Amino acid sequence: MASELIYRGPESQPVPDVYTPKPDKPWLSVIRPVRYLLREQRIVFLFAGIAIASLIFALLPSSRSGSLNYANNAIYDSYLPSESTQSQVAHRMIYQNRPGFGLFNSGGKIPLGLQRKGLRIVVTGGAGFVGSHLVDRLIARGDSVIVVDNFFTGRKENVMHHFGNPRFELIRHDVVEPLLLEVDQIYHLACPASPVHYKHNPVKTIKTNVVGTLNMLGLAKRVGARFLLTSTSEVYGDPLEHPQKETYWGNVNPIGVRSCYDEGKRTAETLTMDYHRGAGVEVRIARIFNTYGPRMCIDDGRVVSNFVAQALRKEPLTVYGDGKQTRSFQFVSDLVEGLMRLMEGEHVGPFNLGNPGEFTMLELAKVVQETIDPNAQIEFRPNTEDDPHKRKPDISRAKELLGWEPKVALRKGLPMMVQDFRQRIFGDHKEDTSSATTA
Repeated sequence: MASELIYRGPESQPVPDVYTPKPDKPWLSVIRPVRYLLREQRIVFLFAGIAIASLIFALLPSSRSGSLNYANNAIYDSYLPSESTQSQVAHRMIYQNRPGFGLFNSGGKIPLGLQRKGLRIVVTGGAGFVGSHLVDRLIARGDSVIVVDNFFTGRKENVMHHFGNPRFELIRHDVVEPLLLEVDQIYHLACPASPVHYKHNPVKTIKTNVVGTLNMLGLAKRVGARFLLTSTSEVYGDPLEHPQKETYWGNVNPIGVRSCYDEGKRTAETLTMDYHRGAGVEVRIARIFNTYGPRMCIDDGRVVSNFVAQALRKEPLTVYGDGKQTRSFQFVSDLVEGLMRLMEGEHVGPFNLGNPGEFTMLELAKVVQETIDPNAQIEFRPNTEDDPHKRKPDISRAKELLGWEPKVALRKGLPMMVQDFRQRIFGDHKEDTSSATTA
């Protein structure tokens, strides 16, 4: 039997198969997209889509914002005297051609994907004089606006032309009570601003300034909204500095008959800055000087509305004191633009928003006489308590940081206010409409 040779040396270990991938080709990242485009004529469809889109944008009509801006300006043009067509055009140019708002007023073509997204904005006191004009501008810009007003001084007639607009809402509510809303911006205008109204119930006035501002700041904190407080030049009191800069701390009587408004607004500014520093709320503060224009309350006790209403009614123009007190008067459209620039800007403030053109009460009375009735008489009465002797804003800060300054002079703006007052006092608008229809 043959013998078998058996090897008894050390057993060899099996060599495992190790997978070694091929090194990446450096040009593969370029070749793959090119192959993808060339396959099935994809590149042809790509260029065809670009060509079609370009053709559509070229044939589209002008941006919708142009027509909205025209409709908004029609509100102001309606207050102009009908015989002055040239002044209508001039006024429209004043209101339209404002630097910094090209996006909103441009008549150019904007691709749908690049159009500005409308914001959801609440305006407290939005049915009032200034608030209603602000609402007009925001609606025309394409935003959704919620007006909150208790109608103490506001009027539904000021915002009725927006009823039926899906981007407009009106809530009858007092800001002294909390309110829950989801918004992007808050314009806080709610507070009676004329002496007749804020002296009517001083405790309610200061509650509106303090508790109402607290509620709106709390809302801004909860929903992350930007908050704008409309303060007043009354925070300077009877100033010892002239003109008044934002750095001036004021000369205010804390226990006078006007202090419910003056100190209330000063407290509102304090609360606003405390929420900004302590809670990180985005805030803006505007100090508004004397403003006039259509939709002012006819008998609110402010000097411009008093003079215009008295001249139209053939009553003597009431001048308190010696008539040498000075005020500065800005048209409401200038103020609205200033508020919008401040809200959209990056600066907290405070900012003076007013017209630095200074008039004594007697000079204002003469302008009203020239505009309405040269034969109107002037009647002097004792001055009211704590009435400031001088009031003129220094707006250099607003010019520099906001690019804002008033455009409408008193002699251009006053006829528009007179036309509005005449329509509301005598009903001329209806008569003019019926006569025009007959003609």
